[in-house]
Amino acid sequence: MRTLWVLLVAAVLAIGGMFIAADLRPDRASLSPEAGTGPDPQLPAPTRGGLVPTVDIAKGIGWREGEKPTPATGFAVSEFARDLDHPRWLHTLPNGDVLVAETNAPPRPDDGKGVKGMVMRYFMSRAGAGVPSANRITLLRDADGDGIAELKTPFITGLNSPFGMALIGTDLFVANTDALVRFPYSQGATRIDAMPIKVADLPAGTINHHWTKNIVASRDGKTIFASVGSNSNVGENGLENEVERAAILAIDLASGNSRVFASGLRNPVGMALEPRTGELWTTVNERDELGSDLV
Repeated sequence: MRTLWVLLVAAVLAIGGMFIAADLRPDRASLSPEAGTGPDPQLPAPTRGGLVPTVDIAKGIGWREGEKPTPATGFAVSEFARDLDHPRWLHTLPNGDVLVAETNAPPRPDDGKGVKGMVMRYFMSRAGAGVPSANRITLLRDADGDGIAELKTPFITGLNSPFGMALIGTDLFVANTDALVRFPYSQGATRIDAMPIKVADLPAGTINHHWTKNIVASRDGKTIFASVGSNSNVGENGLENEVERAAILAIDLASGNSRVFASGLRNPVGMALEPRTGELWTTVNERDELGSDLV
């Protein structure tokens, strides 16, 4: 029975690969990148392109020994740290230490069911995302300022698919996939062993489609803004599963209460405050499967 199941999976993946190769390759972008940007972008009608959506995912292979990105003129690139387990987000502390979230998706039994889900998991695995989460934050320290971290050490372990980090005074906040938690921090510390204190729940559950939760602190230190992606691509899992998702939540640190600060944001990830006005800006990963000329 196990052999039969393996053969069935292989057949489905092979058929999916043929559809992608034969049916969808003609769906190429016809507009230049400039045409889709700026104050008046050209946005053609959505198209599905064929039997299955366009898929073009690069295989994750990592940097080979001695390889580096090619920088623009006047810039240089050095390898700051290596041998990290799926590093996803960085936060620089006031003393120059760099925290990196080594993380991946949590178990999500109800996300991506059926043949489509199986095919997407296959491609995610090819991209390097199909491995268990390390569930830790690692500290990198470059004490002599030469662009290479001499110290790489586990800083906080035992987390739950962590992503965003924010420091307010002596409190370090971490966004797990299901909760905002707080740890005591002292400058120069190389490890935190204290148990986390939960500040507020974050939308998660057994679907948890866009699992990353990022955070940024307001300028007065009273509020944490938390980004929460949608529980689907285009609402196919039902709007009852989208409560407080596709949004940025404002969490009051004094009470732990949260409210929707901004909505209609399919998968907001990067956030920053404009330094003069304090306005919140975000980057949003918009809908898939609409053709090659739409975001």
